Formats: sequence, C-alpha cells, structure tokens
Amino acid sequence: MGQKLLKTLEFLKYLFNKKFARMTLLGFSAGIPLLLIFSSLSLWLDQVGIAKSSITMFSWAALGYSFKFLWSPLVDKLPLPFLSNWLGQRRSWLLCAQIFVIIAIIWMSSINPALGVNQLTIMAFATVLLGFSSATQDILIDAWRIEASDENDIAILSSLYIIGYRIGMITSGAGALLLAHNFGTSIEEYVYQAWQYSYLIMALFMLVGVVTTLYIKEPVSTHSIESNATKDYVAILLIFCIAVISFISIYHFSGNYKGELTVFLSNYINNVTFVSLIISLIQLSFSFGITVFVSFLIYQTPYVNRRMIKTVYIAPVFDLFSRYEKHVWLLIGIISTYRISDIVMGVSANLFYQYMGFDLGEIAGIVKTFGLVMTLTGGLVGGMLVIKYGVLKIMILGAILSAVTNILFMVMAETGKSIEFLVILISADNLSAGLAMAAFIGFLSMLVNRSFTAVQYAMFSSVMTLFPKVLGGFSGGLVDNWGFSTFFLLTAIVGIPVVLMLIYAERNRCFEFNN
Repeated sequence: MGQKLLKTLEFLKYLFNKKFARMTLLGFSAGIPLLLIFSSLSLWLDQVGIAKSSITMFSWAALGYSFKFLWSPLVDKLPLPFLSNWLGQRRSWLLCAQIFVIIAIIWMSSINPALGVNQLTIMAFATVLLGFSSATQDILIDAWRIEASDENDIAILSSLYIIGYRIGMITSGAGALLLAHNFGTSIEEYVYQAWQYSYLIMALFMLVGVVTTLYIKEPVSTHSIESNATKDYVAILLIFCIAVISFISIYHFSGNYKGELTVFLSNYINNVTFVSLIISLIQLSFSFGITVFVSFLIYQTPYVNRRMIKTVYIAPVFDLFSRYEKHVWLLIGIISTYRISDIVMGVSANLFYQYMGFDLGEIAGIVKTFGLVMTLTGGLVGGMLVIKYGVLKIMILGAILSAVTNILFMVMAETGKSIEFLVILISADNLSAGLAMAAFIGFLSMLVNRSFTAVQYAMFSSVMTLFPKVLGGFSGGLVDNWGFSTFFLLTAIVGIPVVLMLIYAERNRCFEFNN
C-alpha cells in the first residue's frame, strides 16, 4: 500500500512539472484563434443573415494552417533582428505571431458585417490575417513542444497540449458565445456591439500566450540558425512574398473563368455544390502549380543562394522521404484523412445547433460544462493509452469514435431538439476528439527528425488539414442541398478509409514505433 501511494505521489509530482504547465498554457494560446474563424464567426454571420454557403467558405481563411509548410523554413532558420538575440529563435518568432493574432482579432471586432458587402470583404481580409498569424504561432509551439520533450514525456506533452488547446477552443467557442449572448445578441435581434465586445475579450485572453512566451526558456535544439549574408535572407523572403503574390493573383485571375466552367460541367453533373467543389480544386491546384513554377524560375537566377535554399527547403523533405520511402503514400493518406470527419462536420456544427433551436447560452453552457470535462478526460486517457498500447492502436480507436459520434448528430437531426441528448452528444464528441488528437499529435511528433523540427511538423500538420478544410468550405452548400441528416451521415462515411489504412499500418508494422 505504501509503495503504491509513493508511486502515485511521484506520478503527481511528475505531472506538475513546470514544462507541462507551460505546454498547457501554450496549447491554450494556440486554441483561441481557431473557433474565432470557424464556429463563433459562423454564428455571428448567421445572425446577420448571410447565406450558409457563404458562411462556411469563411473557413477557407484557416487554409493558412494547411500551407504553413511554405513559410515554416523561414521561422525555423531566419533570425529576427534584435529579437532573436534577446529571446532566441523560437520565442522571438512566437512572440511576433501572437502579437499579430491579437491585432487580427481586434481588427475583426471593429467590423460590422451587417453594413454591407464591403464590410464582409474587409472581414475576410481580417480573418485571413488571423489564420496566417495563428498558423505561424502553431509552427513555433509545435517546434517548442517537440524540442522540449524526450521519449518519456512526449505522449504526456501531446496530451497536455490537446487539453490546453481544447480549453482555448472552448474559451473562444463557448466562451465567446456566452459573452455575446449575455451582451444581448440573438438570432431574433442582432446586436453588433455584443460580438465586438466578445471578440475584444478574446484578444485579451491571447495575453496568456504572450506572458508564457516571455517566461519559457528557449529549448535546446539540434537545428541551427543559418549564418548567411543579409542579402541571402532578403532573397529567400522575397521568394516567399513573390510566391504568395503569384498564388493570389493566379487564383483571382482564374476565377474569371469559373462561370463558364461551371456551366460546362453542369451539363454533365447535376449537382451545383459538387461542381463548385471540383472547380475550386482545379483552381487551387492550377494556382499552386504555377506558383511552384514561378518559384523554380527565381531559384535558377544568380541572385539566390541555392545552398541556403537546399538547406532550408529541400533537405527536410529529402530526409522525410528517405526515412519513410517504403510507406510514404500510406503515411500521406493517413495524415491527410485522419481528421476529415471532425473538420468537415465541425464547420457546420454550430449552425446545426442554432438551426435546431438552441440559443447561444444553451450551446455555450453545455459545451463549456460537459465538453470541457470530456475533453480533459479524452486527452489524458489518450496519452495514457498511447503509452500502454502504442500510438497506432489508439489512433484506430480515435478514428472509429470520431466517425461514430457524427452519427449522433444525424440522430438529433431526425429526432429534434433535446437538451439531454445534446449533453450526451457534446460529451461523446469531445471525449473522442480529445483521445484521437492526443494519439495523432503523438504520432506526428514521433515522425519528426529534430534536425528539421519546425519544417517537418508544419508539413505534417499542413497535409493533415488541407483536404478536410477544402471540403469543409463546401459544407454549407451540402447542408442546403441535402439537409443536416444526410450531411452528418456522409461525414461519418468519409472517415472509414483512414480506419482501414491504420489497421493495415498497425498489422504490417509499417512504422518503427507501432509497438
């Protein structure tokens, strides 16, 4: 009995390690921005009267999370004047990212989308800034988590990151809704100031991350900051800027032909939403391809330090493919589809609650009370189960639970409003999400070579969210065409392939750590 008590006390002392507390706070900071782009903004625009198909397209502002691998080498290797010497490479970039997150949230709070299309366009720009800066924050927090961990605590750190992240999401989701509700806005009577004050308070919560960044220590890392001439850093920064401008310009220009292509494809496909999805994927792929080509032409000029480019961009990719060359396509398939059920469903979830007749106070209260408990439980249980059974087995469990909980949403769509059932639904959804993400983040962290921490993890997390977020932008159109019940069934079905891939990977021991 005495030995068990001693082991329990030692474990509790281990859990109260300062590193774990800091990881939780950084996770909280990372979780704040996401729902200010997704669910909270969706309900804000829904109260204004914006069409659901337009509202869910705002989720594309979060595509910065899916393309962050493009600028992750910059934050990994490029030192910031004065700040890098003062705070270190990770902390200096992290502080800058957090400041821009705060600026973006304050900018969003100053915009009233009810005043017309121009204000809605400005809101889109502010949302893109929030997506870009919060994605940059994620790059640095992920790098800090991996570099500050060892093999013994990486699963716990991943779990605590998820706990902090979900608390941040609940704060900016349920918390923002409660604030807006208490300030007087509703679907019947829209009050702009209620949303303004709510978003300003969310900006204040980001100070938790700022203070934590100033307090933490710069991690010991095997990566090195490049000591090149200033012109080399300017050149790589210009390449990135030109690539971004090229992508935006080509995407905008190609949009002039969307109407003609829509009419052409509509002759063969009698589904407007599906046609829009195909055209957007073509447009996105074309823009990305031309951008890569333009970047390659710049790379061939004598003004670029090719050795530096190879070190910053090419070496991390080559290292990754050389280590997992036998199963690289399986790896890409698992990473790109693991969160597809959650993300596609999540974009329209709050619209569903409001459609079912729940007010903001009911949504926020239940999510805050029961969702938080189940998220904390899911994250901790996921971390413990990974240690005992291995990461792939728990990823399989998480993927199955994520798909099954979407069926519960379909049941509510068929049976009608029920507070009791909403409690069960939110509890199950948050438990499965916490468990799945704890395992998944541990999985991605184990794949990373610490010589390329920021770049490789950014690549993984970019692939993880790109396809689901592109589909999520069309979720409003799918709901308009097929209804919520069919939509939730589809989000469960699309989760089946990743379960099959994980079972294959686990049975065939495709990755060296699946034991």
